[in-house]
Amino acid sequence: MAISIKIHNSYRTVVGICDADLLGKKFEEGIRQLYLREGFYKDKIVEFDEAAKTIEYQSNEDATFNIVGKESIKAAIKAGLITKESVDTIAGIPFTLTFV
Repeated sequence: MAISIKIHNSYRTVVGICDADLLGKKFEEGIRQLYLREGFYKDKIVEFDEAAKTIEYQSNEDATFNIVGKESIKAAIKAGLITKESVDTIAGIPFTLTFV
């Protein structure tokens, strides 16, 4: 499964990660919504292991993360960034926000 990663550098690094097949889609559930804009999430398309390595590296660099999609969440769990308990869903799509 392909995973899309974009690293935003500002006063603090923000990493947008999502399953590549979700790019550009919008999901709604009640008043909550996920809009996976390519401008925020799309830069590099990588495979699972590279995504997990990038997450691990960026977490050591004190980055924050927006992570969406089943494979992206699995990569973040493998990297030790999150646990299953920190994941929520909107319209069946898993996501998490982290501030390390």
